[in-house]
Amino acid sequence: MKHMALIKNLILCTLLVTFQYSLVAQKEINTKEMNFNNEVLYGKETLPFGIRSRLVDNNNGCSIHILESGYQKEGRPLVVLLHGFPELAYSWRKQLIPLAEAGYHVIAPDLRGYGRSCGTAVKFEDDLKPYSVLNNVADIIGLVYALGYKEVKAIVGHDYGSAIAANATLYRSDIFKSLVLLSVPYGGPPELPFNTVKRPTANGSFPDIPGALARLSPPRKHYWWYYATPEAGQQMAASNIGLSNFFRAYFHFKSADYEGNKPFEIHSWDPNELAKLPLGYIMELDKNMTETIMSYMPTKQEVSNNTWLTDPELEVYAMEYKRTGFQGGAQAYRLVTDPTYAYGLKFFTNRTIDVPAIFIAGNSDWGPYLVPGALDKMETVCTGLKRKFFIDGAGHMIQQENPIEVNKYIVEFLKNTGINK
Repeated sequence: MKHMALIKNLILCTLLVTFQYSLVAQKEINTKEMNFNNEVLYGKETLPFGIRSRLVDNNNGCSIHILESGYQKEGRPLVVLLHGFPELAYSWRKQLIPLAEAGYHVIAPDLRGYGRSCGTAVKFEDDLKPYSVLNNVADIIGLVYALGYKEVKAIVGHDYGSAIAANATLYRSDIFKSLVLLSVPYGGPPELPFNTVKRPTANGSFPDIPGALARLSPPRKHYWWYYATPEAGQQMAASNIGLSNFFRAYFHFKSADYEGNKPFEIHSWDPNELAKLPLGYIMELDKNMTETIMSYMPTKQEVSNNTWLTDPELEVYAMEYKRTGFQGGAQAYRLVTDPTYAYGLKFFTNRTIDVPAIFIAGNSDWGPYLVPGALDKMETVCTGLKRKFFIDGAGHMIQQENPIEVNKYIVEFLKNTGINK
């Protein structure tokens, strides 16, 4: 009888311990689920609550994925944030809620060919016209209209998104009421030569950059023209260092964390001037971008010191680009390096942007200087330019590296220009 009682007690103790362990495990699962933002399609572990995803038909042939905040209250002024390459709407994760808290409905779309927008992976052979600047602007206007807005209080662009934001404002200042450019200045639309009957001149297209750089010793190539090749997207997608390592090295090279980033102005498209730029921009002729970027791989200590791009955040980029590849973003480089596709933009020759505008860049960013003369020319093209801000301790990934100052400058600009009214 004593043995039976002992066995019964052991069974009861085992059941009790199992039950308690089950409760603890369930509590841990529930806690983990509580920390997941299930209202977003990617970045569930890293995007804060108050940000959600939506797929919106823009009535321009594309279902656009947006991240948004400040949607809880109707009638707020709309702010649109446009990312660059190789990025996502996710790059604005540190702006969405602060701008919403300042009183705005804020949206950040994955541009056509990126992330969750338009639904299909892009191939090199695909028609380029949908990826033109004009059609990207039409995408944004269609998105804005689909959301029930007829005007945008501020359009904000970073990197290639800067070009789209500037052109959107150039074409439709009745819709886009103010402009914020990050990292890449806007030098205006293509110029048509003037008075050529009396003074014959060249047609204004790029000189033979690839040929001129290839003749240097050692031979080099411009990253724009590399991205325009059929193999570029495939080489990056099949990176032998893995996409996580590729993005870690790529973003490190572009940031202020890389101590070699001490940018200066170059004065022309002369190949010897271009060759002064780092290898990440003016590459060695016989190396692809993965091989090039490996030389910028941060040390373990540098990764440990990085507070602006954690491993879980990095994985969002790696997983999305593993799914989509790079060709959607690379299409833009095919367009910018082929003068054939500039014909539509020449319609706007010598037109200026007259809405209020500011420019923000990092002091460790080469972006303002990659197009010779663009930073100075922006002063003439953007007649409403209020300020140019250069932030210490930030590089090209400025809105991720130093969101506090970026957000401060944007909010102050909107308030000081009366955009809140």
